[in-house]
Amino acid sequence: MERLRIGTRGSELALYQANAVAALLADRAGVETEVVVIRTSGDRLAEASLAEIGGKRLFVKEIEDALLAGTVDIAVHSSKDLPAVLPDGLALGAVLERDDPRDAVVLPGSTGRVLSLDALVAHLGRAPRIGTSSIRRIAQLTRLFPAAEFLPIRGNVATRLAKLDAGGFDALVLASAGLRRLGYHGRITTPVPVASCVPAPGQGIIAVEYRAADAWVAERLLTITHEASAAALEAERAVVTELGGGCQMPIGACAEVDEDTIGLTTVVTSPDGARSVRVEVRGLAADPRQAGLQAAGQLLAEGAGAILHEVRATQPSASLARPE
Repeated sequence: MERLRIGTRGSELALYQANAVAALLADRAGVETEVVVIRTSGDRLAEASLAEIGGKRLFVKEIEDALLAGTVDIAVHSSKDLPAVLPDGLALGAVLERDDPRDAVVLPGSTGRVLSLDALVAHLGRAPRIGTSSIRRIAQLTRLFPAAEFLPIRGNVATRLAKLDAGGFDALVLASAGLRRLGYHGRITTPVPVASCVPAPGQGIIAVEYRAADAWVAERLLTITHEASAAALEAERAVVTELGGGCQMPIGACAEVDEDTIGLTTVVTSPDGARSVRVEVRGLAADPRQAGLQAAGQLLAEGAGAILHEVRATQPSASLARPE
């Protein structure tokens, strides 16, 4: 194989991620690459809500189909967008070093203005209009802003910021990592502490998917994998898989590796924020999946299953299954 064809969406952030993988493969494995842009169903249905169109899996399905068909050799994703169970024949082959996993609140026109969480709550007042389409974020942030109006928003990062600055919202909630990667770190008003809003599993991590039978590709991808980030991702994804969750479920999971141990913070919150089950565990960094399974077991034992059952009953697209 002379060069690797990298499948990716065509957004600015997706291309940043694909080019980051390409640069690492060139530097560490001496591999030439070609970026192949694939338009997904999620891109074509840009104005529909994620719940209506089937969740974030529609941003990866066509890319995975191209990978299975041999049109591309690897696929680059924001790992939080990946389904908990990958299609038969595909596997995760590389995990890049994690960026800031936290959610970030952005205020209109803010550049270089940083507020503590308490100061942000005071600044926004009693009933702010907050832009986010994430059920996880809404569920957790409702506890901080009980009278807030959470409004859906779609589009790339620049489009969302433009809508904010045009007066459509009092604040936006976005992933810190995406803002930082695109040079918008100065727009981050408040990085929300994990203690207040547990991030989505995999948030801040770029992941590379490949055909599981391609040993040559697997060897090259190992050269760009960040082991601590890979362990964190494995623990977080184990939580989602064990709970039977997906991208549109109110599940937060964030792991951190410290030498030979891994700490994992997890939460399941009802969409209205009224009920929340939070579990923190520590385990061996060498066995991150076990930490995830332990956390999921404790979540279920403390009532998280009932919350998730109610969400599935009202949001069929929140299930694990991929569309036909």
